Amino acid sequence: MDWNNNNNYDLRRAVYERMSEQLSKIPEESDRNKYIERVVKGIKPDASKSEIDGVIADSKKFDPIDKYLYDPDVEDIMVNNISNIFLYTTKSGFIKTKDSINSKKDLEMLVAKMKMYATTAVASKKIFDVHLPNGSRVNIVDSPLGADITIRNFKPTAMSIIDLINAGEMSYQMAARLWIYVDGLKVRPANLLIGGMPASGKTTLLNAMFSFFRPEERIVVIEETYELNTETQENCVRLETDPSVPMEDLVKNALRMRPDMIIIGEVRGSEAKDMMTAMNIGKISMGTIHASTARDVVTRLQHSPMNVDMDIVPLIDAIAIVSQVPEKGRMVRKITQVSEISGIETQVLMSDLYTYDYKTHRGTDILPSVTYRDTLSKLTGYPPSEIIMEEQRRAKILERLNGLGTRNMHDINAFCKEYYEDQEKAMQKIGLPDLGKLPW
Repeated sequence: MDWNNNNNYDLRRAVYERMSEQLSKIPEESDRNKYIERVVKGIKPDASKSEIDGVIADSKKFDPIDKYLYDPDVEDIMVNNISNIFLYTTKSGFIKTKDSINSKKDLEMLVAKMKMYATTAVASKKIFDVHLPNGSRVNIVDSPLGADITIRNFKPTAMSIIDLINAGEMSYQMAARLWIYVDGLKVRPANLLIGGMPASGKTTLLNAMFSFFRPEERIVVIEETYELNTETQENCVRLETDPSVPMEDLVKNALRMRPDMIIIGEVRGSEAKDMMTAMNIGKISMGTIHASTARDVVTRLQHSPMNVDMDIVPLIDAIAIVSQVPEKGRMVRKITQVSEISGIETQVLMSDLYTYDYKTHRGTDILPSVTYRDTLSKLTGYPPSEIIMEEQRRAKILERLNGLGTRNMHDINAFCKEYYEDQEKAMQKIGLPDLGKLPW
């Protein structure tokens, strides 16, 4: 059947517009198909089975961008109305494709299909956030020139901490430090913010760190749109803002949900004060923030719209900065700074433990933690030298796991769980000598 004739176009368009913002509420594909069938019959009672099946099949196609939605190298897809389509790829950065939307009519149909999966609509329904069935996140802005569509592509297999090591973003020693921050040697994980500019890899790094969380921890994740992959954590609550429930309200409510840790997808407004309140009452918090240096993170926190009092900024233990840097003719992601907050004088004091030199394209060796290490030493009763030894051991563990091919998030998380339960047995399993049993 020719699905491009006007009658079928009108039927499909009517069905998709009636279902705007509806399919996001129906998780199962079979149930979505039944719902589409009911809507088709409601619009055209005498619709044949082939017509119904045709609408159902067409509703799942997002040509001409379908092929990019399932390409693991494609991070972002940008449809600039009917002008052109650009990609941002892991290997090559921005690429202009040979594809484009043929006409405004075709663009309107594509947008109508996407809006069926919309989760929020704001600004008089001119801006839409959408989660496609494959997990990709879409932002649609309607304009007189035609809609502009930006898609953050969903990767079925999220990058793990070892993937990031292999990509050159960090060293084993740096990854081991992050493991210590996340795990806190069982007594107190670090309050940690990951800073960086847009598309620098903040969320990717935060996501990779999920492999290190202890299985007994209850985590509340709050995002504007779902991006983090939380599959490795069983006791995890995922919350999403919408125009009626802002981030600030969700952060406040999270304190009533008995969390061990609150993770904020992006700290950008007045919710920063509530995040600091959570830290102050012992609820560990982590999140991302737009800033290019650790000092910029502190400055943003202290100024509008966050307005965090300087006196409580030192509740944050550590700040990691990720950036895109030029290397051998292309942009690559690197951790460019790690700092710990060490107190207050006339301003917030920070100790830089690692910095990246843009001129030489090299980073310094990561210095031993001081402030946070002393916190762990006090809480565990073990001297700082033992904590340094544990960090070195974890660096060797990650290197061995990489050598054994244990690289995905789930397998790393499974090993971490074994390590938390019985260090000696876990070390023997991967062929490393035991370096002395410690109580974490």
